[in-house]
Amino acid sequence: MDDKHQARTADMGLAQLAGAIAEPARARMLCSLLDGHARTATELAALAEVGASTASAHLSRLRDDGLLSMLAQGKHRYYRLASMEVGQALEALLVVAGVAATPFTPTTPDRLRHARTCYDHMAGTVAVALHDQLRAQGWLLDDGGEYRLSEAGAAGMAALGIDVPQLQRQRRRFACACLDWSERRAHLGGALGAALLQLALRRRWAERELDSRALRLTPAGEQRLLAAFRGA
Repeated sequence: MDDKHQARTADMGLAQLAGAIAEPARARMLCSLLDGHARTATELAALAEVGASTASAHLSRLRDDGLLSMLAQGKHRYYRLASMEVGQALEALLVVAGVAATPFTPTTPDRLRHARTCYDHMAGTVAVALHDQLRAQGWLLDDGGEYRLSEAGAAGMAALGIDVPQLQRQRRRFACACLDWSERRAHLGGALGAALLQLALRRRWAERELDSRALRLTPAGEQRLLAAFRGA
């Protein structure tokens, strides 16, 4: 491929992306996702002030152009920016445009938002913080959509009394990202996520509330929970 053909291809690709962003409703959808929180098609339609069918067409265009990714979880489909590079490009354009992105405002009751169960594992702001901590310190490694433990992670879990080989023998996913209902970011699911919840309950870092999915964590319990999984 000669230089002129490469230049034409790059120009056409840039023009196609610019066209996707230039439509006001699609631009609103993209900007609303800059905070890192996923949203449903219904929420994005409301933010963009368009109908459901129009929103579906816009979302298909943005996915086809590589700007959005979609995650199906249960009966819901959540959309988020396709990559960090997409977010960086949008941030740069917002700087040029002289506007700021709209912050995410959750509507979940505080008691449930902070800590609760999600099936058999922990969810809420505490669980999202724990997931992010395990990823940042290199204990959890992304393995094609599933998680695996690094050598340091496996050693750390074993030191806390978690039988990793036994979890890996279970007939279920070992560890995976589960999209948090209130935070719209990932917490840890799978057998490992369930084991971490049981550990937190055994050590009384967390307590179940009666007749509710809410978990009660004292400030000291939350601190001990996060500290237990902090890498050396």
